[in-house]
Amino acid sequence: MFELIKAGGWVMLPLIALAVLATAIVLERFWTLRRKDVLPPGLGEEVREWARGRNLDPKHIEVLRRNSPLGELLAAALDVRNRPRELIKERIEDTGRHVAHRLERFLNTLGTIAAVSPLLGLLGTVFGMIRMFLDILGHGVGDANQLAGGIGEALISTAAGLVVAIPALIFHRYLRGRITGYIVEMEVQATALLDALDDGTGRLRPTVKRSEA
Repeated sequence: MFELIKAGGWVMLPLIALAVLATAIVLERFWTLRRKDVLPPGLGEEVREWARGRNLDPKHIEVLRRNSPLGELLAAALDVRNRPRELIKERIEDTGRHVAHRLERFLNTLGTIAAVSPLLGLLGTVFGMIRMFLDILGHGVGDANQLAGGIGEALISTAAGLVVAIPALIFHRYLRGRITGYIVEMEVQATALLDALDDGTGRLRPTVKRSEA
C-alpha cells in the first residue's frame, strides 16, 4: 500500500487527507441524523394532545425546543400560537430554514470533496505524463523503468481520485435525500399541530387552563 501511495506522487497526500475528512463527515452525519434523534416517535401526536389538554407552560415549550429538530419546529409554532395562522406559518418557515441548515451541516464540504477529488487525480495524471515525457527527452524511449514510473503515477493518482470521489458523491446524495425526507415529515407534523388547534377563524383557539384548587 505504501508503495502505491509513493508511486502515485504528491497528489496522494491531499487525496488521503480528503478521504479521511470525508469518512469523518459521513460517520458524524449518520450519527447525528438518526431518525429517533431528529423525529422522535410519537412526538407530534404527544404535543398535539398536550397542547389541547392543558396550559402551555413556557418551561414545557423550552424543554420541547431542546428535545429535537422536530421539537424545535413545534415549539416555534407554540411560541406564537395566539397570533394569526399566517404569521405562525411564517415563524415555522423561518425556524425550518435554521433547522434545515443545521441538518445539512458539513454536506457542502462532502460535496466539495466529491467534486475536487477527481480533479486532483487528473492533476496527478497530468504531472505523471509530464514526468514521462521529460524522461523521454532526457533518456530516450529505451529506459522502460522511467516510462513505467510516469505511467504508474498517472494511473494511480487517477484511480485514487475516483476511489475518494465516488463514495463521497454517493453518501452526499443519500444524506441530502434523507434530510429532505425529514424536512417534509417535520412540515407535516407542524401543519397537523396548526390544524389541531385552529378554531376556524385563522387564529389558534386558546388552550384550556387548569383551575386552581
